[in-house]
Amino acid sequence: MRVPVVVVHGPLEGLVDRFWEGLTAAGYTPLSAVNQLRLMAHVSRWMASESVGLVDLTEELLDRFLVVRREAGYTCWLSRRGLGPLVELLRSEGVMPAAAVLAPGAVDLLLAEFAVFLGQERGLAADTIDGRVRIAGRFLASFADPALVDAAGVSSYVSSTCPSMRVSTAKLVLTGIRSLLRFLHVSGHLDVDLSPAVLGAAGWRHTGLPKGLSDTEVSALLTACDPMRMSGRRDRAIVLLLVRLGLRRVEVARLEVGDIDWRAGEFTVTGKGNRLERLPLPVDVGQALVDYLRLDRPREIKARAVFVSLRAPHGPLSGSAVTAVVENLARRAGLGSVGPHRLRHTAATGVLRSGADLVEVGQLLRHRQLSTTAIYAKVDLVRLRRLARPWPARDPDPIGGLRRLAMAWPGAQL
Repeated sequence: MRVPVVVVHGPLEGLVDRFWEGLTAAGYTPLSAVNQLRLMAHVSRWMASESVGLVDLTEELLDRFLVVRREAGYTCWLSRRGLGPLVELLRSEGVMPAAAVLAPGAVDLLLAEFAVFLGQERGLAADTIDGRVRIAGRFLASFADPALVDAAGVSSYVSSTCPSMRVSTAKLVLTGIRSLLRFLHVSGHLDVDLSPAVLGAAGWRHTGLPKGLSDTEVSALLTACDPMRMSGRRDRAIVLLLVRLGLRRVEVARLEVGDIDWRAGEFTVTGKGNRLERLPLPVDVGQALVDYLRLDRPREIKARAVFVSLRAPHGPLSGSAVTAVVENLARRAGLGSVGPHRLRHTAATGVLRSGADLVEVGQLLRHRQLSTTAIYAKVDLVRLRRLARPWPARDPDPIGGLRRLAMAWPGAQL
């Protein structure tokens, strides 16, 4: 079967059409799709030279092919990842068996049980569950057997791992370990609740100042979203959602096309605890979304997420990818290290400067308690000036003032 500039001979010849259709549907550009076909042609030629049929192809044989490809002087597609699209096709066609799944061990089963507990009994969100399971996995890996967890081992693990962490990270780790220890006790894996052995990290709320960007810095960040770049319009829409509406990075990543009500000028946000909340869609944010959706977002992808990766196969951006977008733009704009949460602070401080009160800021940021919003009182300089006492006026004759004060002291008359 002949596809532009690529001829495939050998055992894989009959799969060329389906491979090409799959690459096109996944959003691969013509050049990238042709390069994948060239890789397929090389695999097929090697299979024919080694007398390997379709039913004989395994992952081990593909590893042998990669060794031959490296020795032949090829400089690209030299890993399992490069063979990913082809392997996916071969598995969907039943040519290759599905990836082998190792039988879960005792720790894996325990972590799976812990995840179910967090979801069903505690009602935590999926992202929070994933984070706590990762923390629990690292903690349990330090013990030969989960049944051997004791207070001394808990204290030793905490004292060896947490001192090198930031306070915020240490708090998350300690919370995850306490949650695991309570679960182990409630589920009967431990006879004693060891969670009290995990002390808190020395850090207090509201001790710092929320650091937002100035108007000049925000303009520089938006200027870095060059529309001539492939990611320009997408990145501009992401920044505006963060800096104008104070969204969290995960909320931006979760935004789907169906969440936007264009007629009403509103959109739905999936926030913490999977709460659904409606927010107004400002004109500039809406225009940025329209420009990206119409001009740059691939139309053929099946994903409903608004923001997708630039390279095929196009998939939804993760929260970490949103962080990378902001950090890359900040470096390009010469702003140093800036993350998405700093843009959330920028949104809050901006509406404060415009005259909003803390209650309105909490409504914008969707805080459950006003005490969470109270940290922004520290940067509300207009209202703080009303509370500050005036600085005493300077006495033009300080020595005379001291003399009069000394003479006013009752003992001075003796």
